[in-house]
Amino acid sequence: MSRIAKQPITIPEKTEVTFVDGLFTVKGPKGTLSRELKSDVIVKLDGGVIMLMPKDDKSIFSRALWGTYASHVKNMIAGVNTGFEKKLILEGVGFKSEVKGKDLVLALGFSHGVTVAIPEGLTVTAEKNNISIAGIDKEAVGQFAAKVRAMKKPEPYKGKGFRYHDEVIRRKQGKKAA
Repeated sequence: MSRIAKQPITIPEKTEVTFVDGLFTVKGPKGTLSRELKSDVIVKLDGGVIMLMPKDDKSIFSRALWGTYASHVKNMIAGVNTGFEKKLILEGVGFKSEVKGKDLVLALGFSHGVTVAIPEGLTVTAEKNNISIAGIDKEAVGQFAAKVRAMKKPEPYKGKGFRYHDEVIRRKQGKKAA
């Protein structure tokens, strides 16, 4: 049984929630998010509360989706009200990052610059070597941050590369002089 999905989800003020024909839509001050939900989970909207229940309590699939959909609904409500943000730090001599129009341009020590298209709905700012990715869709923010980080993962000897602002890189000692 899902402990997350057993809890009722309260709908904050200035937020509209609709569920019609498997399409769950949340409108809030920051925008609108929609997600298609399978019929294995029953969604009940009662005033300012959302309750989720598995359609078949014995089905492993519907019980698995129950908690997943509850997390998706909570993230959608939080996104349209407050939004999500990921911060990346680029460390290394000569490594640079800047936003040009709808592209993130990176100098990562390769013989050429790396250009990454910024997805629709995300706001990216690059100041010095700090990159901030913000948006209302938690999945899109995390996916784009992971894509950028994968361009140059942090290495353990000097710590060069992208890392999340709260990530700690375990450093190795390296070679010892004889």
